[in-house]
Amino acid sequence: MRKLPINEIPRLTNEEFKNVEKTPLIVVLDNIRSHHNTGAVFRTCDAFACEAVYLCGITGTPPHRDIHKTALGSTDTVEWKYFESALSAVRELKSQGYTIVSLEIAEGSVQIADYQPPTGQKTALILGNEVKGVDQKIIDISDICLEIPQFGTKHSLNVSVSGGIAIFNLFEKIK
Repeated sequence: MRKLPINEIPRLTNEEFKNVEKTPLIVVLDNIRSHHNTGAVFRTCDAFACEAVYLCGITGTPPHRDIHKTALGSTDTVEWKYFESALSAVRELKSQGYTIVSLEIAEGSVQIADYQPPTGQKTALILGNEVKGVDQKIIDISDICLEIPQFGTKHSLNVSVSGGIAIFNLFEKIK
């Protein structure tokens, strides 16, 4: 085996990416404090051709140098929209027929490996604040809460890490 240098890795141009069929998945960031986490989610959404990222509340918006540092230009390829509250974003998505999936440890949550998105259904994945998680008002109107199994003492992953796991998991099931 030979590691491929960056100039040999097949990559789409920004214009080609805009014309690629998108994964019917919108990721909603609910009051994310760290611009680095926001940028990392953009980069993951680019990798899996997600439909969009919705930035809500205190979540930073491009252009910002700290978002750019981890996004590596994906803020130019992934569509995004800002909402003053995640609740208004989720209500809009619900009215458009999206299945609302919150990534949160909650009563009745389903292990992520056991979840199968409804066939042909658009999905909105809600990622919560680094300290408080997904707001309870959003949990109340979610169709399901998914949980990533954890076996250590913290039962907490960085939001960009848990988002990456969930986005990939949903991508594989949707596509």
